[in-house]
Amino acid sequence: MARNSAQDNPLAPVTIAVGQEDLLLDRAVREVVVAARAADADTDVRDLTSDQLQPGTLDELTSPSLFAERKVVVVRNAQDLSADTIKDVKAYLGAPAEEITLVLLHAGAAKGKGLLDAARKAGAREVACPKMTKPADRLAFVRSEFRALGRSATPEACQALVDSIGSDLRELASAVTQLVSDIEGTIDEAVVGRYYTGRAEASSFTVADRAVEGRAAEALEALRWSLSTGVAPVMITSALAQGVRAIGKLSSARGGRPADLARELGMPPWKIDRVRQQMRGWTPDGVSVALRAVAEADAGVKGGGDDPEYALEKAVVAIARAARARRG
Repeated sequence: MARNSAQDNPLAPVTIAVGQEDLLLDRAVREVVVAARAADADTDVRDLTSDQLQPGTLDELTSPSLFAERKVVVVRNAQDLSADTIKDVKAYLGAPAEEITLVLLHAGAAKGKGLLDAARKAGAREVACPKMTKPADRLAFVRSEFRALGRSATPEACQALVDSIGSDLRELASAVTQLVSDIEGTIDEAVVGRYYTGRAEASSFTVADRAVEGRAAEALEALRWSLSTGVAPVMITSALAQGVRAIGKLSSARGGRPADLARELGMPPWKIDRVRQQMRGWTPDGVSVALRAVAEADAGVKGGGDDPEYALEKAVVAIARAARARRG
C-alpha cells in the first residue's frame, strides 16, 4: 500500500491524507492522534467537517493557549471548504503554529486542487488513501494487514479471504484481526474456509472454480447459494469469464516455471498452479464453447433474457461439460 512522503513524522505541522478510502483516511487521522497523545496525554483533538470550518475558525483554533497545550485539528472533506476558508488555510500553511498538527483530509480529485497543491508546496506530510477498486489492490491490502500484525498467511488464504469478504476494507481488516487472534501459526486456505464458509460458498469465484473444474453439481449448488444471498448475477458472469480466460491463456502459453508464466500472463504464481490443476480436462474447442456460454449468460443477465438464474445455470453446466471434454 503506497503511503507516506519523505517527511514521515506523524507530528509534522501539517498532514494531508489524500484519497477516498474511508478506512485509510481514519487510520491516517488515528496515527497522528496517537503520536500526539504519546507526546502529550492532554492533547486536544478537534475533528471538524468542512462546513464547520468557517472563515476565521482556523485562526481561533490555532491561536496560542495560556496552557501551551498540544492540539490536533482535523478537517474532513477539505476539498469542500469555502473560498474564504481556503485562503485562511493557505495563509496558515505558510506559518504553522507550534505544538499544533493540522490534518487535512482531501478526496484528491480536481475540486479543491489549489489547496492540495499549496499544502504539498509547503512541505506537508502526505498519506495516500486511494480507493481500492481492483482485486489485486485488496489482495495486497490483506497481505499487508497480516504482516503488520506479525503473522503469516498463505497466498491462497489471502485470496480466499478477499473472495469471501468482498471489497469492504473494514470487513477485510476485521477478518484478518479475528483470524490472527484465534489461530496460531500460519493461516491457510482451510482456516479461512472454516471461518467464512457461508460467505465463501456464496462467492462468485467459488461458482467459477467449481465450474471450470468440471464439478457441475457443486457449481450449481454454489450458484444457487450465491444468488440467494444477494450476489449480483453480473458478478458471477464476470467470475466465470475470468476463470475460463485463465484456462485459455495458460493452455496457450509456453511451458515454464510458475514465476516466468506469472510475469508473462499477469497472474500471481500461486494462481498459475491452481489453473494448471483446473485445466487438465480442457481442450481448445472446450475453451471456445465455454466462452460462448459465458457471453450468452452475460447477455441474459443484462436484459437479453427473461430469467437470469436460468441463463447462469445453462452457462455453468456448459462450462463444466467443456472442462471434462478431454476426460470424456
